[in-house]
Amino acid sequence: MKLANNSHLAYCTNIHRGGSWAETLDSLDRYTMKVRERVCPDEPYAIGLRLSASAAGELSDRSTLFAFQKWLEARRCYVFTINGFPYGDFHGTRVKDNVYRPDWTSPDRLEYTNTLFDLLCEILPEGMEGSVSTLPGSFKRFITTDDERAAIRTNLTACAERIERLSAETGHDLHLGLEPEPLGLFETSEETVAFFDGLLESYSGDKDALLRRLGVNYDTCHLAVEYESAAESLGRLVDNGIRISKIHLSSALAVSDFAEATLKELESFCEGVYLHQVIARSASDAALVRYEDLDMALEARRSGADQAVEWRIHFHIPLHSLPHRPLRATSDHILGTLDFLKERPEICRHFEMETYTWEVLPGALSSGDVVDQLTREYDWTLKEFAARGLRR
Repeated sequence: MKLANNSHLAYCTNIHRGGSWAETLDSLDRYTMKVRERVCPDEPYAIGLRLSASAAGELSDRSTLFAFQKWLEARRCYVFTINGFPYGDFHGTRVKDNVYRPDWTSPDRLEYTNTLFDLLCEILPEGMEGSVSTLPGSFKRFITTDDERAAIRTNLTACAERIERLSAETGHDLHLGLEPEPLGLFETSEETVAFFDGLLESYSGDKDALLRRLGVNYDTCHLAVEYESAAESLGRLVDNGIRISKIHLSSALAVSDFAEATLKELESFCEGVYLHQVIARSASDAALVRYEDLDMALEARRSGADQAVEWRIHFHIPLHSLPHRPLRATSDHILGTLDFLKERPEICRHFEMETYTWEVLPGALSSGDVVDQLTREYDWTLKEFAARGLRR
């Protein structure tokens, strides 16, 4: 939906199954339109579309694309952004670190992202800004050589050049948002700035155009897990000339009580589909220790190897629903982000709610069907936007 300052809000449809285009469209009919009826029945409704590589290929068929254009028109819906992070299946199977494959060392990732921009240009309303989000180059553990780093830079700059041409041809302001994530190739705001500095230094083309077309998809869950405040991280990115392409509104888990009962409760968040990176903070010098998944952190804690005073856990939980204490949510980072935007609303116009973990949420956090949960997320989010003058 349209907000103040020519901004747009949607929920990201990566929360639904959608390996094929048929499955994607079915989820839009079964769930997204029901949410629309509850939260935005009388105005054009924004969709944050997620397309797998397979679904994107199928939608590229001219007749299929024309049918989707008519579908959007008939329902007064529009797409302003596409999630291009997960390339393949994202639900019901082991995803874990496979979500980073193929990464930006691969021509497959470049071709997929180019396809998403081609499709976005076909369905984006006239004159509207359009974005695609993607992974932060790769998973940190995957990249071991300078040649791999160079391949990432080459493919990203090739993509940026193509986005620049598409923008000139269509009149749309198009941009790709790289999404810092715990244990990604770059994860903190400082690492993100360093990555962009390296990208610019190695690029012999129009550096201003590169910064127009490549930016950051800022996920409030991810930067909270890094123990960064919104003002600190957003300020660092903006002050270094990095575009905020899109903002994902999501919360992480936090815990400072490590009693055995708490560890038992955390076990319910261990599941076999997604990575749940943990960043542990020590008391003495605030040093950070990173664990690739929650089960590894629990094992370290029980063995005595982990003596942290706090954990931040990459497990997206509903915006409106707090976990049982002593577990906490990092909602303060979302609120800090909106406070920052209240003062500088021009820095970003694309917003998505992105609680993609509905199928694996434990206990009371999963109560209610997905339509009810999404409606509550909209209610929470719109209230916070309105409190800061960011809702139309």
